[in-house]
Parts: sequence; structure tokens; C-alpha cells
Amino acid sequence: MRLFSREFENRLRGKGLWPGTRIAWALLCIAALDLLLVALQLLLGRISSSASANLAGWTTFLSVLAVVLFVILGFRWLRSHLLWRLRNRLIVTYVFVGVIPVFLLLVISLTSLYLFARQFAGFVVTSDVATHLRNLESFNTAIARSLINQLGGDTKADGNIGASIRPRRPEWARRQICVWYRDQHPNCTGPEGAPAFDFPPFIVGDFADVVRDHGDLYLRAATVITTDPESVRVITSEPLDKSLLERIAGDLGQITFSSNPQSSAVSNPSNGSTTSDQAARQSINLRLPRNGTFTAGQIPPPSGILDFRIPFPLPLQVVDWETGKVQREGALARVETRPSILYARLFNAGGYYAKGIELILFSIAIVFAILELFAIWIGTKLTRSITTSVEQLYEATGHINRGDFSHRITVTSTDQLSALANSFNSMTASIERLVREQKEKQRLENELSIAQEVQSQLFPKEISQLESLEVHGYCRPARTVSGDYYDFLTLNSGKMILAVGDISGKGISAALMMATIHSAVRAYCLEDIPLPEERRFASRGAAESASDDRMHSGVVTGVDVSGRDLSPAALLGLLNHQLYQSTPDSKYATLFLGIYDSATRHLTYSNGGHLPPILLSKDGSTQPLDCGGPVVGLLDNMEFCEATVELREGDVLVAFTDGVTEPENDYGEFGTERLIEIVRENRHLPLARITEIATAAVTDWIGDSEQPDDITLVLARAR
Repeated sequence: MRLFSREFENRLRGKGLWPGTRIAWALLCIAALDLLLVALQLLLGRISSSASANLAGWTTFLSVLAVVLFVILGFRWLRSHLLWRLRNRLIVTYVFVGVIPVFLLLVISLTSLYLFARQFAGFVVTSDVATHLRNLESFNTAIARSLINQLGGDTKADGNIGASIRPRRPEWARRQICVWYRDQHPNCTGPEGAPAFDFPPFIVGDFADVVRDHGDLYLRAATVITTDPESVRVITSEPLDKSLLERIAGDLGQITFSSNPQSSAVSNPSNGSTTSDQAARQSINLRLPRNGTFTAGQIPPPSGILDFRIPFPLPLQVVDWETGKVQREGALARVETRPSILYARLFNAGGYYAKGIELILFSIAIVFAILELFAIWIGTKLTRSITTSVEQLYEATGHINRGDFSHRITVTSTDQLSALANSFNSMTASIERLVREQKEKQRLENELSIAQEVQSQLFPKEISQLESLEVHGYCRPARTVSGDYYDFLTLNSGKMILAVGDISGKGISAALMMATIHSAVRAYCLEDIPLPEERRFASRGAAESASDDRMHSGVVTGVDVSGRDLSPAALLGLLNHQLYQSTPDSKYATLFLGIYDSATRHLTYSNGGHLPPILLSKDGSTQPLDCGGPVVGLLDNMEFCEATVELREGDVLVAFTDGVTEPENDYGEFGTERLIEIVRENRHLPLARITEIATAAVTDWIGDSEQPDDITLVLARAR
């Protein structure tokens, strides 16, 4: 049973939505199963959450598998549809070769700039903090040495010593200074209400860092100077709050500071405090404005379109004041700044040289932009030239496919594609010429077929055999039509005319001349109406001819053919004059004419330049019939002689053309002797069989080579 009707399937196929591959069918089935499971999961979610959770893994797996198959099908569709055109392929190639590397380079550059800006801004914040700590440390060192010099061995320091050493500058109003002289109690001075602190045991030398004390963050610097018997320890502390951040990095942008007091919630067994006590103390300290989260500074307005905000977190290292443990991310500062601010901070000390560097960087950016635009323009031009040439070639192949071989591609360039277009034009011109030649050849073949059909009618089909003579003729053209000629013409007086000829040349011209000779011979022999010029030519010397002399050879210059007694020599004279007058100078024919009289068994013949027929006697002797004259139609006013021979019972007359005896192979010509030997060995067979054996021997002699000439063989046997 079909899932879809044929009409619905055809409709989807027409829109290209019918799945035609196994992957498409798999995607369809997986998507349907996934949707079914999702619907089942939603239904079970209202009944049992555990059952719905069990189906979540399967729906996720099927969804991922469906997405993968969809991506594969999408890639195949893009490759078969979008990438079918060469233009799209080149565009995709340029995207992968040119655009994607530039895009990746931009991404890497922007990422590097962002990371550099982050590191630089962090460096500015941390360096400002470090500078502030170094100032405190330097102050501590100066105070410690001053105290050693002032006290000079006093066993007890004055209780007002801290106030006497405090600087009068405004920023010191919020700083707390504690001095330990020898083993006495600390002498501290600072803002009112500032919490006191002890000297931690982990400090054995100079110390300067951000510390967390009772949940609050401070900048503290400690200096220890021990000279026997003197011992001075000085600690300067300043709370890390919004006011301090405003002074440290106020011109960097906006800094949002978040302390991380939970990281300091570590028990300290030395002082007996518990984790719960510390948590309670931290919760109290977090209520102070300087702890928790606060923001310092402001982000200036942008100086341009690309002067966007750059936010990034900056973790700060914090030392626990009670334990001395270092917390790598004890506090977090979120810095928001702009590239213009970082650029100003980076080049604020360059002066004139900074302007020069800025100009150089701007010039390099402009040059790179120009080069990129130029590359895009060149790529577009090259792509258009390539795709235009291919489009022209594709359109030209469509014309060729429709049989329009006259279409030519317009060539306007001198590149390889133009050479290909020129080759295509040359090819189409050659094809067009070949098509014309093929049509002409087809027309000629049709004409030759008609000529062959007409010529086949000229050769005798049914021969009226004489009582005392049987005849047989065979002609096999080397081409479609033949230039050889043979004919048997039976007269009412018991006579038969035998004619064998060979026309110079081959093909249509030879066939036409053969038809001319055939018509002339039959006209002269049957109609007895020679032309006036031929009659005058044939009437010369008629008295010199007598019937008693036909048993002997002699010269016959003419005879009146208007009577019943026909003369082969006179016929050759008439044919020679007619062909000379009606054919080109290069055209001629060889012709053997013989008239056999059944009553007397005499054969009167005249040979006009033809290969002499052979009379093979019953006893095996041979006699060539060579009495005659030159070829017919080459020269005018030629004289031909004739002779008469007697054919006894069993004698065989063999007449042939040069196509029988002249074919060659590695052993030489076929030759007349080989032909006569074949006839001699098979003379008792029917004439048709003898002809078949002889022509088969000639064919075997030729072998695989092309038949060089027309093969014509005429046999006559007396009985």
C-alpha cells in the first residue's frame, strides 16, 4: 500500500520537496519519530515527571541526529543547485580564499586588540595600586629610620610619636599609621573610629599588598628594621574604597569593584575565632559603604563611531591579614573603558612622535583598504570575464545541440578562454563544413544509388542462349557504379553480338560513358540507322570487303551497316567517331565486339584496344583474339580490322577486364595465365560456377586490401 498518492507525489516532485535519497527518507522518518516522542513527552509531563524525563534523552538524541542529516542534505542541495553555476563556484572559492582569511585576520586582530586593551587597562590599575603601595612603603622606611635616629636608645617611645610623624597632606587624613618600637605596645594614629590591627606573625620583612582584615580591604605596607638593640616596625594602612579608586584610576573609565569576603571565611585557631564568628563579622562589615560593590569613575562620551565600550573583569590578589594566605581572586574589578582612553594613556608621553606614529598607522590602514578594494575589483573583473566566457560557451553548445552550426562566439580578449572560444568557433565551422559535405555526400550517394540501380538494368538479366553457344557474364564494381561494360545481343537471324569493354576512370563519369556505349551499340545493331557522317565514314572501301574473306584476318575500313550484315570493325569506327565528338579528350574506352553466327559457328570480332580475350580450345590450346585497332574515342578517323574464328564444340571464349588480371599482392599480379588455368580446370562445370570460382580466386588474391578496379568476366562455350 502506498503512503502517498501518485498525484501528491508528482506534485511534491515538481516542487522539489519529494525525498529522493536514503538520507532524505531517514531524515523524514527520524523527524517524524522525534515529533512523536516530543508530543508523548509533553503528554507524560502532565502525568509523571519521571517518565517524561526518561524520554528527554531520546528526544535530544533524535533531534541532534535530525540536525546532522539536515545539514548533510543542505550541503548536497547547495552543491547541486547553488554551486552548479560557475559564477557561484568562483564566488564561494573567493570567499574561502580571500574573504574568510581576511575575516579571520580581522577577528584575530580584534581579539588581540581586546586582549591587549584588557591587559593594558589591568596593567594601568595594578600599576597604580603598586605605585600607591610603593609610596606607602617608602614612607614607612623613612619613618622607621627617622624614629631610630630620634629615639637613639630611649627605652620607651613617646605615646604621641604617631601624630608627630603624620604628614599634613589631605590624602593622609584617611590613612592609619602604627609604630612598634622594640617590644612596646603599638603607637597608632589615624582617622577617628578606624579599627585597630595587630602586627601579624607572617610578616618578617618588608610587605606591601592588598589585604583583607575583618572582611574589609586595605592597602597596607609594613616595614621592619632591626638593629641591635633597636627594633622598629611600621605599618601604614589605607582602606580600598571608592575614594581611593577615584584617585588611583579615575581617568581610566568606570571601575566597578566587588569584594569577595567569603573567600576569607577560614578558621584561625591561633586567636580562637570560629567560622561562624567570622561570618557574622563579615556580614556586619559588608554593610559598610566601602565593602561589597561600588563604582568609581565615569565613562567619557565616545570620540567616534568605533570608540565603543570595552568591558572586562580584572581579578585582584588579596592577602588574608590574619593567616597570610594569598587569595588569587580575592576581589574583582570590572573595568569599562574606551579605545580612545587607552590610546591616550598609551601615547600620552610620546608628544610629537606619538602624532607621527598615529599618522603612520592611519596611512597603513588607508593603504591596506585601497589594496583590498583593488583586489576585490580585480577579482570581480576576472570572475566576470571567466563566467562570461563560460556562459557564451554554454549558450553556444545549446545552439550546436539544436543543430545551429552557424552560431559563433564573439571574442574580445586574448587570454586562454578567448583561445578556447576561437577553437570552439573553428570547431563549429569545421562541423558546419562537414555537415554540408555529409549532406553533399549523402546526395551523391543517393544519386549513385539511383545510378547503380539504372546501371544494373543495362547489364543483361535474361540471356536468350543460342543452340550452339551458351554465354554468361559477371561484373562487380569497385565502387557504387562500374566503368566496365559487357552485353549479349541476340539477333533474329540466329546471330549474337558479344561486347566487353572498359571505360577509362571510375565513378559516375565512367558509368555515363558506359551507358553511352551500351546505347550506341544497341542502336547501331538493332535500328540499322547510322548517322550521315557515320554512314559516309562506313561506306568507304565497302567493295574491298567480301563474305568469303571472313575466315581470314584483313583490314576493313567500313561497311554499310544499313543492311543485315553487320561489321564489328565498322561498329568500332562509328563508336570511335561518336565518342571522339561527344566526350572530353581524356576520356576513352577499350571495347571488344564479336558477332557469332550460330549457323556457321563463326565468330567475327574486332578489338578496340581491349585486353585480348582468350579462346580456349577443347584440346587445351589457347588463342588470343587481338585483331582490331586502338582504343575507342581517343583519336578520330581511326581504322579497325576484324577477324573471324571458328568455335568448335567445347571451345571456351574467356573475355575479361584488367580488374581480373592486374590485382597485386606480395606474390605479384593475378595474371592471365592463372585465370586461364582456373577456367581450364573447371571447363566442364556450368559457366556461372566457373565465374564464381574465378572471381573468388581474384578476391582471395586481393585479400584484405581494397578492390582496385571493376571485375568483369564474360564466358562463352560452344556446344
